[in-house]
Amino acid sequence: MFYREAGDFSTTYQADAQTFPIKYERWGYYAILAVAFGVVPFFINDYWANAVMIPFLIYAIAALGLNILTGYCGQVSLGTGGFMAVGAYAVYKLMTSFPEVNIAFHVLGAGLVTAGVGVLFGLPSLRIKGFYLAVATLAAQFFLVWLFNKVPWFYNYSASGQITAPERTVFGVVVTGPNTDAAAKYLFCLVFVFLCAWLARNLTRGSFGRKWMAIRDMDIAAEIIGVYPLAAKLSAFAVSSFFIGVSGALFFSVYLGAVEVTEAFGIQKSFLVLFMIIIGGLGSIFGSFAGAAFLVLMPVLLKNILVGQLGWPTDLATHFEFMIVGALIVTFLILEPHGLAQLWRVTKEKLRLWPFPH
Repeated sequence: MFYREAGDFSTTYQADAQTFPIKYERWGYYAILAVAFGVVPFFINDYWANAVMIPFLIYAIAALGLNILTGYCGQVSLGTGGFMAVGAYAVYKLMTSFPEVNIAFHVLGAGLVTAGVGVLFGLPSLRIKGFYLAVATLAAQFFLVWLFNKVPWFYNYSASGQITAPERTVFGVVVTGPNTDAAAKYLFCLVFVFLCAWLARNLTRGSFGRKWMAIRDMDIAAEIIGVYPLAAKLSAFAVSSFFIGVSGALFFSVYLGAVEVTEAFGIQKSFLVLFMIIIGGLGSIFGSFAGAAFLVLMPVLLKNILVGQLGWPTDLATHFEFMIVGALIVTFLILEPHGLAQLWRVTKEKLRLWPFPH
């Protein structure tokens, strides 16, 4: 097979510590980037952008954030939808208050605001964990949705309570508002995905990642060997919330354009992102992308087959989708707790040894 490590060696510590030490993996990574940045924008249309690519990119950022908190640091969170709402309303206030500032800085600013909110709601993790922490973050979810729904300042005293993204450009190209181009929106989100994935990969492979995983495996032992639980847990909440805030800002400003907090960022959004990292694989960067791709593509595929080809009612197809997701979650939790990422690891091991038995 083409996937081999024989003869692929490093002569420096820097080369040995790189993200993809095997040259075939590096080539595959560069090929994916080349296609994503250099090919897809020329062929993408509104349907593929709005139904598949942009939702996948945005949910991948949210899954990365939740995976850092839950998969790497072991802090269970059910408040993802609320933190996405923080990012959405923060970017809305920034866009309307500072219209002369580039939208990219508004998205980053929304991520920083969400990071601060995440640290605030992460303080209970210093005293509680497991089920009780999940309940605390669930309370944060309901509180944030209630706050954005009841305080008119957040939606600029709009009579409908809805927020609408004004038109903004990047290098003269419109990326928010009603007159946007599919390729422009896709590239704008892709840049943020690339930066967030690069940052997450380096953080999880560095000292921060080792501290997070030590806390996840056994917090008492981690404290004994010198890991400061306060800094480790709150840094995980901050980084996770930053990513989720960026995804919420993009979800509102680039993807939807107009949202109402209860419908767009309800509890179902928190469970959706949680299902992504369960199916994709906890504690894995690749698993975040795999889970996001699976749960974005599967509804589109089922809708095209069941509704478009077989003529099923839409509501019946939606319920069937819920049944499939539930069955997959139970199956993965029982048979493969590490999700699609572990299946990919096993596949790579078999390719390395092929045709010899494993």
